[in-house]
Amino acid sequence: MSMFAEVTISRSLKEVLAITRHVPFRVTVSLIIIGLFAFAAMAPKVLQTHDPLAIDLRSSLQSPSIIHWLGTDQLGRDLYSRIVEGTGQSLAIGLGATALSMSIAIVFGIAAALSGGVVDSILSRIVDVLFAIPTLLLALVFVTVFGPSVLTEVIAVGIGTAPGYARMIRGQMLAIKGTGYVEAAKVLGHPFPGIVWRHILPNAMSPLTAMMTIGVGQAIIWASGLAFLGLGVAPPAPEWGALLNAGRNYVIYAWWLEIIPGLAVTAFALSVTIVGRHLQDRLEGRT
Repeated sequence: MSMFAEVTISRSLKEVLAITRHVPFRVTVSLIIIGLFAFAAMAPKVLQTHDPLAIDLRSSLQSPSIIHWLGTDQLGRDLYSRIVEGTGQSLAIGLGATALSMSIAIVFGIAAALSGGVVDSILSRIVDVLFAIPTLLLALVFVTVFGPSVLTEVIAVGIGTAPGYARMIRGQMLAIKGTGYVEAAKVLGHPFPGIVWRHILPNAMSPLTAMMTIGVGQAIIWASGLAFLGLGVAPPAPEWGALLNAGRNYVIYAWWLEIIPGLAVTAFALSVTIVGRHLQDRLEGRT
């Protein structure tokens, strides 16, 4: 290895250490947990110890052991492998629902804040009505009408969480719309679409980056709640909420079927919430 390469690696390590030195321990742990779940979602076969769909009735309802690390379900399927297999579906639901809700919220928030007058009043009242309906109830109605599937879960949770984001985006847009640098850009004759694109939208969306991170964890919890009520992904899909729904009938004598999938949901949601709060604090401090 050349001296130049050694100096480059040494400098890179110092930069990494300098960055991590300013990151709280809880955030570092949360990032590691998120990274493990992300790896499980992208390469589940690497981490699995058994076929997640293989039925073995002779091994049904076995407690955690060396062979089956997290035990087995009522059909003898390895719970650890099923949790790993279901990570991709659960994360896809969380990311998809958050992306959909933010897209809807951006359209409503921008249209309401920039239009003003009657348009703002009408759109604000629509958002207020939707915001008054509980998220889970709105999602339940949608899934009941269109049937349970990954797509309907994404749409249901996305629509249910969109009103809250829309109100935040509208508030951010109105606050930035009246700032001095926006007024100065208007006085200088800059076109209004350019002012929105270059000044208003980037500054309004920056604080919401952290909220999007937190929203992924919340979306997974909402989707798991739907699945627990029997309105989630159909069996034998090992989505986390479906695992919770399947294990509730055996919770008295097979606690691992309910507790361990619940811990997976909690660990991921808590980790993304901690990272999101940290980003929010950093962005607010920068502002």
